Amino acid sequence: MMELATPGLLFPALCMLLIAYTNRFLALAGIIRNLCKEYQSARDRKIILQISSLRRRLRLTQYMQLCCMAALLGCVLALFSILMRRPHYAYYSFSTSISLMLASLLLSLYELKLSSDALNILLADLLERKA
Repeated sequence: MMELATPGLLFPALCMLLIAYTNRFLALAGIIRNLCKEYQSARDRKIILQISSLRRRLRLTQYMQLCCMAALLGCVLALFSILMRRPHYAYYSFSTSISLMLASLLLSLYELKLSSDALNILLADLLERKA
C-alpha cells in the first residue's frame, strides 16, 4: 500500500516548477510588451516575427503551467485516496501526476530549444551587421 509520504514527495518539486514556469511566463510577457512598444515606434518586420515566436513560447509556457498544476492536483487526489483507503485510486492518481509532470518537463525542454534558436538567430544577425 502506498504511504502518504510517497505523493507528498512530489509537492516541493512541483511547487518549484510552478515558480520557475511563472517566472518564465512573466519574463516572456515583459519581452512581448517591450517589443510591442518598439514596433509602434519602428514598424520593423523582424519585430513581428519575434512576437510570433514569443507567442508560441508563451503558449507552451501556459501548457507547462497547466500540466504542472494538474500534476499537483493528482498528488492531492492521491493523498486523499490514501486517506480514504482507496489504494487503486491512489496509484492511478499518483501515476497520472507523474505523467503530467513528465509532460510539463518535456514541454519545458521544447520551449528551451525554441528560446535557444531565437537567441542564435539574433546573434547571427548581430554578426552579419558587424561584418
